[in-house]
Amino acid sequence: MTAKEKELIYTLLKTAQDNLCGYASSSFSVAPIFTDDMLPPPKPEPATEQKEKPASTTLTSLADKIATCTRCQLCKTRRNVVPGMGVLQPLVCVIGEGPGYEEDLSGLPFVGAAGKLLDKMLSAIKLSRATNCYICNIVKCRPPQNRTPLPEEAAACESFLQAQLSLLKPKMILCVGSTAAKNLLQTADGITRLRGAFYDWNGIPVGVTYHPSALLRDVRLKGDAWEDLQRFRDRLRTIAPDYNAAFSA
Repeated sequence: MTAKEKELIYTLLKTAQDNLCGYASSSFSVAPIFTDDMLPPPKPEPATEQKEKPASTTLTSLADKIATCTRCQLCKTRRNVVPGMGVLQPLVCVIGEGPGYEEDLSGLPFVGAAGKLLDKMLSAIKLSRATNCYICNIVKCRPPQNRTPLPEEAAACESFLQAQLSLLKPKMILCVGSTAAKNLLQTADGITRLRGAFYDWNGIPVGVTYHPSALLRDVRLKGDAWEDLQRFRDRLRTIAPDYNAAFSA
C-alpha cells in the first residue's frame, strides 16, 4: 500500500470517528492498524490449467511407427518397410498392392521394372512423384515371393494407409491394380468391373486402372490403361486449377 493510499484511508476513518463522537479527535491513529505486514496477503493468481498437447502426427512420425510394426507376419520376412515417397501436398496419391523385391531392398515404392513403367504412365498425364504425386501401397512390407497380401495383412496396414491419406489430402487417388482398389474401396469387384468409373473415399475421387506389372505381362492391356489415365486426367483438370494450368502453359 502506498503512502497516499494510507493517508486517504486515515482521513476517511478519522472523519467517521469525529462524526460519531461529535468533536474532532487529535489522538486518532491508524498507523498500527494498516502496516503492510498486517495486511491480508494478496490472493494468488489462479493457476492456468496446463493441458498436455497430443503429439502431432506427421508422415515422418508415421513412418517411424511403420518401421517398428509387428502387427502381422510380414514383419518376419521383410528387409525394409516401404512407407511411401513423393511430395507432401500431392495432387494425386497413387496406391499399389505391396513392395516387391527391389522395393524391399531399397525401402522405396515402385523402383523396379513396374515402377519405371508407372513413372512413364504418370508422366504421360503430367504427374510425377517428384512434383505432384505421392506413391504408397496397401501393405508396407513385401509379401514372400511377391504373392497377393492376405486379408489380415492388408487389415494390419489399413490404419497406416488411412493416416497417410488424411495427412496428404490429395485431390484424387489412383488405385493401380485389383488389390489396391478392393482394399481401399472395400469391394469384392475386380479390376474389370471397377475400371471406367470414379468412386469416393472420404470425399476424394478415386480412379482405378491396371497395375503396371499386369501391363508388363500383357501389353494388350495398355490401350485400356491409357483410356483410364485420360479419364483420370480429365477429372483432375476439373478440380485442380494448378494442374489444369500445366496444359495451357
